[in-house]
Amino acid sequence: MDEPRDKERAPRNRTITLSDEERARYTAGLCRLSDRVDVAKLCNTTINQDLYLILDYLPHRFVDLLFIDPPYNLTKDFGAASFKEMTSEEYAAWFSAWFARLLPVLKPSASVYICGDWRSSGVIQSVVEKHLVIQNRITWEREKGRGAKRNWKNCSEDIWFCTVSKDFCFNADAVKLKRRVIAPYKDENGKPKDWDQTESGDFRLTCPSNMWTDLSVPFWSMPENTDHPTQKPEKLLAKVILASSQQGDLVFDPFLGSGTTSVVAKKLGRLYCGIEIDTEYCCLTEKRLAMAALENTIQGYSDGVFWERNTLAYQNGNTRNGTSATNQLSLCLREGRTTYAK
Repeated sequence: MDEPRDKERAPRNRTITLSDEERARYTAGLCRLSDRVDVAKLCNTTINQDLYLILDYLPHRFVDLLFIDPPYNLTKDFGAASFKEMTSEEYAAWFSAWFARLLPVLKPSASVYICGDWRSSGVIQSVVEKHLVIQNRITWEREKGRGAKRNWKNCSEDIWFCTVSKDFCFNADAVKLKRRVIAPYKDENGKPKDWDQTESGDFRLTCPSNMWTDLSVPFWSMPENTDHPTQKPEKLLAKVILASSQQGDLVFDPFLGSGTTSVVAKKLGRLYCGIEIDTEYCCLTEKRLAMAALENTIQGYSDGVFWERNTLAYQNGNTRNGTSATNQLSLCLREGRTTYAK
């Protein structure tokens, strides 16, 4: 059973919520389609409709990067909507029904990332490989999760990296990971070998791999957290967007949820568009986008690099007390201001 959306919260809880006034204001600004539209109308919008009903209204070849985080094959409530577990064959038919119709939105050089868990991942691969070039499968560690006494604890998810063709962008240098040096090897002159020695510690920049262990699933004390049950970390989307798009490209998410894809795209200088059936989540998206106009930091990403977990104190003072920043953002939004002193 869903928890009430206006539930009482602990004083230190930073979860982003909506007031009645914000719901009314943000709802009025949501996009709804009734016929085919051009790209200009979709840029930097949140569409509050059922994906199935508007697929035919979307322009062709307008998307540079498509990020898809569909319901996994699990029984789960998503606000006003819900998903019921199916057989693998039924899930494959459900996935195929909308996926094939979505493909015309892609540019010939577009990249596609599709999320799944161990139940749905194999089905996703079998459907997607009929339409796209599968380049890789990313596995990321989801450190939250229930323990299991009769099975292995489920703490990983997959992301399929696909492209329309062999002509696609991949910016490896933009997604390097900064790790603490465990074995500080030096050359014959005593200088660090492939690592940097700094006052705050010894670190090495490593090339991006398809195993991501540096992510934290949003929770109550993180300023990006919402009540969406399957919210992806902003850091995860930052990796995808920086790797597979350029400044000014359009990033599209047909299962937008509480807006992480659009928010991160905005923070990183991309155009964005997303579709979400639940009005509450659309309003949360719009509030987060307003917050992103005031504060564009991404937890775990600073100085142009991604940092491994538990390195907050080393990040050159580019991070700040999250509670203070969140409070300032909330005050600015209430007062209608567009800037605040950092």
